[in-house]
Amino acid sequence: MRDLFDFADDLGPTKIVHVYEPSVGLKGVLVVDNVARGPSIGGLRMAPDVSTEECVRLARAMTLKNAAADLPHGGGKSVIYGDPKMPRKEKEARIRAMASALRNVEEYIFGPDMGTDEECMAWVRDEIGRAVGLPREVGGIPLDEIGATGWGLCHSTEVALEYCDFELEGARVAVQGFGAVGRHSARFLSERGAVLVGAADSCGTVHDPEGLDIEALVDLKRAKKSVVDYSEGVKQDREAIIDVECDIWIPAARPDVIDEGNVSRLRTKLVMQGANIPITAEAEKILHERGVLSVPDFIANAGGVICAAMEYRGASPSAAFEVIETKIRQNTSEVLEAVYGENKLPREAAVDLAVGRLKRCMSYRRWSLFSSAPGFL
Repeated sequence: MRDLFDFADDLGPTKIVHVYEPSVGLKGVLVVDNVARGPSIGGLRMAPDVSTEECVRLARAMTLKNAAADLPHGGGKSVIYGDPKMPRKEKEARIRAMASALRNVEEYIFGPDMGTDEECMAWVRDEIGRAVGLPREVGGIPLDEIGATGWGLCHSTEVALEYCDFELEGARVAVQGFGAVGRHSARFLSERGAVLVGAADSCGTVHDPEGLDIEALVDLKRAKKSVVDYSEGVKQDREAIIDVECDIWIPAARPDVIDEGNVSRLRTKLVMQGANIPITAEAEKILHERGVLSVPDFIANAGGVICAAMEYRGASPSAAFEVIETKIRQNTSEVLEAVYGENKLPREAAVDLAVGRLKRCMSYRRWSLFSSAPGFL
């Protein structure tokens, strides 16, 4: 395992906090990466195999995402070790304990992420009053319910297609991770003429080159079932989604699902990164050399955090959707103009955009604006 200081640079992280509360079985980590633009916003992730290293990388992704989206927020992330499908009472106890332990880390604002949802954010708000992605009943904009991330990804896709040799009408889409991001991305794209031909979740893959019924798949997920319970199509293991021939491939689940070892299996023309850090840097380079456009995560999937930032300031869902559309289309266009006009890798162009905005802000402010002293705790 790499030493955590291997991830430190002139941007951060400013703080790493390890949380342990044995009475409720809580083991968690918070990483506050950079707060030059303002208090950090980042999701609370729950999974059995999370790690401090993953949390550090995800926090940096949030720093870049928030800077690229030109939001008055820095980047942070928190993780809890555990199965998100644990009994509700146990899950609530761990999340409330995590929030309580981080009560005084005011430079971090909780949001939903993989394994957590609007209800979880309501528990956090009840404990410390500092959360976004809240249920409607407590004045929030439920990001997962309305599909804020998928909405942004759809608009990013439309801009990216200006640089591809096919149209959205009739385009074949495959989604790896048919959760909140994946299903809404599929829905918004299908409304514009695309056809979902492959979908995968933790239990397996379903594939039908003639098209899958998105609403039927959504109904299965609502019933706590898997996409492989779909009545038609070919059922395969979850890794088989990588091999589905399509025009647009959307990773919308875990980090590093595509690496040097399996990137050659992708049979697509365009990759829209719905998850955070779903493809390794080396795999991205290989895709670029093959002529496959891959739009980086913090450009394509920023809709959720843009919505969260607007919720934090009392905006309506319609206003949030309008801003998501404007910001993501503009950023995708700016990045791809650099890719094709300046011969840059997509991630290089995206990082240049985000870091340029971030460093201009850092030049005006103290490093430790919100914390007494940067460092590892």
